[in-house]
Amino acid sequence: MIEIERKFLVTSDAFKNEAYTQNRITQGYLSTVPERTVRVRIKSGKGFLTVKGVSNNSGMSRFEWEKEIPFDDAKNLLLLCEKGIIDKTRFEVKVCNHVFEIDEFYGENDGLIIAEIELNSENEPFDKPDWLGKEVTTDSRYYNAYLSINPYKNW
Repeated sequence: MIEIERKFLVTSDAFKNEAYTQNRITQGYLSTVPERTVRVRIKSGKGFLTVKGVSNNSGMSRFEWEKEIPFDDAKNLLLLCEKGIIDKTRFEVKVCNHVFEIDEFYGENDGLIIAEIELNSENEPFDKPDWLGKEVTTDSRYYNAYLSINPYKNW
């Protein structure tokens, strides 16, 4: 499946008042090679394994495959991951016909808040809430795989 998403920095925590869900996420990477990142994630007591391909030239589209796996398997796979586990809370905010997923990072990436929106096409219009800041879609430093080995606090 092809995932089309755009990423933005967040300028305030006003989104928290608009969130309809929030979940703590722990994730690590079995591979951070850009052509095939392999992620293990625990979210809401469930485990997931995700494989992502390299982004296209616009940085908005790439192949993504995700499968739910048993929680204990995910917990054990996290022990095999490369250095740099990501710890964050994901907030979901509905803005008109779209959902923004806003990640507030902790630990080595504390202070970073990124909003993502999934789209049906790269040119699909969407409403931008007041708390949405600079677009960073094409800046690979904001990919979670990059943040796991080059934490925000070291920038």
